[in-house]
Amino acid sequence: MFELDPAFVATSQAVGDLALCHVRLQADARWPWLVLIPRIGGARELEDLSVNDRMALMEEVVRAGEAVRAVGAATGWPVAKLNVGQLGNVTPQLHVHVVGRRPGDAAWPDPVWGVGTAEAYRAEALTAALAAARAALRV
Repeated sequence: MFELDPAFVATSQAVGDLALCHVRLQADARWPWLVLIPRIGGARELEDLSVNDRMALMEEVVRAGEAVRAVGAATGWPVAKLNVGQLGNVTPQLHVHVVGRRPGDAAWPDPVWGVGTAEAYRAEALTAALAAARAALRV
């Protein structure tokens, strides 16, 4: 049975559910950033998914990239490059990060993990980001 790791609740906002994944907006306004968490109980690695679920995950990652670009546009943060990562070193539950990047951002050109301190979204920017993500993902 699928249970969301509490770490995601503490660091992100719910966007909605796709066919396979629960989608969350990372609570760091420095980057447009979505996290996809397959709703498969006990999944920690890609190999824990069936072949069909792995294919579905890839399609949902592509859709999330479109949504990240929409979040960037809605918050005045145009995305030049998408970074996709499946790490799980801190939170082992299987999840995929889709992060919008651009030259001159807070970590460019390095990875975003461990850089500085997360910056909270202003209320109106959070509302715009969530609405843009939901519209792009149709959730």
